[in-house]
This record gives sequence, C-alpha cells and structure tokens, in this order.
Amino acid sequence: MVQECSKVARGERERGLVIIVPEGAPLRPFSAVQMLRREGRARILEDPHFREGFVEMLPACFAMVPFGLVCGIGAAAADAGLAGALGMSTIIFSGAAQVLAVELLAAHAPVGVIVLTCFVAGLRFLMYSAAIAPHLRVLPPRVQHALAFLLTDQAFAASIQRFHAGIEPRAGGRYFFGAGLALWIFWQATNVIGYFAGNVVPASWSLEFAVPLCFVALVAPLMRDAPSIVAALVACVAVVALAGLPMRLNLIVAGVAGIACGTLVDFANARWTRRSSSGR
Repeated sequence: MVQECSKVARGERERGLVIIVPEGAPLRPFSAVQMLRREGRARILEDPHFREGFVEMLPACFAMVPFGLVCGIGAAAADAGLAGALGMSTIIFSGAAQVLAVELLAAHAPVGVIVLTCFVAGLRFLMYSAAIAPHLRVLPPRVQHALAFLLTDQAFAASIQRFHAGIEPRAGGRYFFGAGLALWIFWQATNVIGYFAGNVVPASWSLEFAVPLCFVALVAPLMRDAPSIVAALVACVAVVALAGLPMRLNLIVAGVAGIACGTLVDFANARWTRRSSSGR
C-alpha cells in the first residue's frame, strides 16, 4: 500500500515521490525523507538524459587522461602532499588553472598571487555562464550551483548545443549534470594516479618539466592570428624582463600586458579592415 508521508517529508512528496511500505509498517519522518531522497537519486542515475550526457562525454574523458596525469605529477613534484593534491583537483577542477597553480606552488609563490592567477585563467567561464544561465533558470538554485561547479569547456560545448537544439531545460540540466560528473570523476582518478606515479618515479627524471610543456601544448594551437601571437610574445618578454618583481608578480603583470597588447592589435586590425572596405 502507499502510506502517506508525514509533514516533514511533505516537500519531498510534493515533488512526485511516494514511499511504498508493507501494510502496518511504521514510517518515521526521518527515514521517510531519506528513502525519498534515495529514490530521487536513483531516478536521476536512471534518467536517459543523464546517461546520455555521461556516455557522450567519455571520449573527452579519455582524451584528458594525459593532462590529468601531468597535473598529478606536478602536484607531487611541488611537494603538495596527497591531501593538497586531492583538494586542488577536487575544488579547482580546471586544467589550465590547476597547471598554473602547480607551477606557482613549485616556485613558492604567495597564495594571493596563485589565487589571482587562477582567477584570471578562469575568466572565460564568465562567458560560459552567461550563455548557459538563461537555459537553466527554471532549475532550483541548489541545482544551478551544482551545475556551475561542474562547468568545463567540454561540458559547456556539449550542453549548449543541446539547448540550442531545443531540449527541455530540466532534461538539458540532467544531460549537463551527466557530462560534468563524468569529467569530474575521470579528472580525480587521473590526478590521483599521476600523484602516485610522480612519487614513484625518480627525481632525476625531472617530470615536473612536463607541467609547463603541457601548458605550451594547450596554448600553441591558439597562435593562429596576429593578436594572439603579439599577446604571447609580449607576455613572454615581460615575464623575463620583470623577473625581479617580488611575490612573482611578474606573471600577473606579464599576462595583463600581453592581453592589453593583443587587444590593441585586434582593434587596429578591425580599424584597418573598415578603412580598406570603405576605400573600395
């Protein structure tokens, strides 16, 4: 029989969940809520949109295995400790920011500089959030916050295509959750494996050098136009010329200088293009 839930579980029951118990069996309020929540989690895991997002993100998960291994190796080389390495991969959950954080930790940079550098590296997520937020507005705030934590380049690209294709917001949210969760699980696993591998491999191998090499591999394909090349060159020159600044501030100043110069070149290109077009 279907036994009515108590007032404590009413909020769960109103979301469409019921508890089926044997006739005459007692139902305590706390156990009712727990059972209903377990049922809700089971329904999410069985949801076809959640599973579709999880499965479709597996190729991207395998593609980022080397990157995760490098981050784990870098954390071990920086003497971050297992708790620090796990905390970094769990909380930051951003490959570029984590590579920068590991590099700065190895250079004994101040915490404030590390946080500010990671913040600048993650500014692109502001654009991602602004683009996907209107599609998730109907979801409860706690669900929106959870999805915001799982926001990555890959999960955003896959999910925003679904929303543009007209998927229902709640179904799209479950797809987003499945995609983001797959990436998060694989990221933690590869970081842990990399951390233990970094502690086993002899220090003479200098595996920590793989961290900047990995970052170069990420940035190099983006050097396709004049603004990007100018920004990279200016940042490279500035970071060396300003190496004497305290607290590793040369990294932040060089990054800002590169962005500013790249932006100026982009504006100059756009202005030249307009003049060329009007002169024809």
